Amino acid sequence: MVKIAIDAMGGDFGPEPIVKGCINALKKKNFIPILVGKKSEILPLLPSRYKDKISIIDTDDVISMSDAATEAVKRKESTIYKAVDLVKQGEADGVVSAGHSGATMTLATLRLGRLKGVSRPALVTLMPTKVGRRSVVLDVGANVDSKPEHLAEFAVMGGCYAEDVLNIKEPSIGLLANGEESSKGNEVTKAAFKLLEGYRGFKGNVEGGDIFNGSCDVITCDGFIGNLVLKTSEGVAATISGLIKDYIRKSPVAITGALLMRKVFKLLKKEIDYAEVGGAPLIGIKGCAIVSHGKSNAKAIENAIYQAIAYVDTGVNEHIIARLAELKQKEN
Repeated sequence: MVKIAIDAMGGDFGPEPIVKGCINALKKKNFIPILVGKKSEILPLLPSRYKDKISIIDTDDVISMSDAATEAVKRKESTIYKAVDLVKQGEADGVVSAGHSGATMTLATLRLGRLKGVSRPALVTLMPTKVGRRSVVLDVGANVDSKPEHLAEFAVMGGCYAEDVLNIKEPSIGLLANGEESSKGNEVTKAAFKLLEGYRGFKGNVEGGDIFNGSCDVITCDGFIGNLVLKTSEGVAATISGLIKDYIRKSPVAITGALLMRKVFKLLKKEIDYAEVGGAPLIGIKGCAIVSHGKSNAKAIENAIYQAIAYVDTGVNEHIIARLAELKQKEN
């Protein structure tokens, strides 16, 4: 049975939503949760019937959002260090944390190590599309700058993730650029294009709109650009939602239409809600690490746990190693 280590103290709202999300996940999935945090705060949140189903690793130290990511490497008694270490020691298969994302990524990379053939791990996010399934975008923040070979590796890893975890057969892969023509892009993307040319599923350059129109399953870019895409998308969604509410308040006539469109808006909100996804997998490491939003509620944590279980169950890491070997062979 899959064992998931969960940083119980890392989120903005303390252990309550994390414990609740864990319990909700246990109601629907068979797995072994290991909560890492202050036992004195976790135990009172556990219903008696779940106390024998959830293990607790007691520790008081918590990496705060104001701490440097590298600080986590030294603080071996911190919740995230201990949670990641459970994976390293083989006592857990994956880790979920809504705490300091930089600390989680740093520890997961340094303590667990990279998969064979991976130069740099990448952070994955899932974007809604008009065709009803999500597109895979990476990297969205693990690397602020990347070399061509890193972008090529991200593309391969994203393709494996889409195929194994999202069950997309023969996913299409695109390289994010400022135009579809092979001549477009900067020097890094042009060189990455050449590395990926001929690789299975690679369709060439794609533009920002292709992330959401469903024409491409996997979009690869460096972490600086990917993070801007992610934050901009979140901002646009919040702005549109606010504008709709303002318009309805100002226009009594619009209320009738709004009531008719209520179901549509509800579905749209669900698509852009980070709680529906749960978290971003750090792909390319030995093991599994899901990086959740600091403001994660119980639903987000529950979905992050499902993500971790799916990641472990599908064996995507072995797939990545094999596909990267193919890419390297092609390059030689």
